[in-house]
Amino acid sequence: MRIEIDEDLCCGAGTCVLLAPDVFDQNDEDGTVILLDAAPGEEQRAAVEEAAVRCPTAVIRIV
Repeated sequence: MRIEIDEDLCCGAGTCVLLAPDVFDQNDEDGTVILLDAAPGEEQRAAVEEAAVRCPTAVIRIV
């Protein structure tokens, strides 16, 4: 699994961080997403998929 994000579209809701804190973080200045791990292990798949589905601006893409 590989993750791509579009930081420019991020609204800073933080849902991704709550669901997968080992994979996502937020920028202290504007709250936008920071990708900590672009290729997390399979144990993170369910959390990352839920984060992608719940992202209000659909910036998370799993490839």
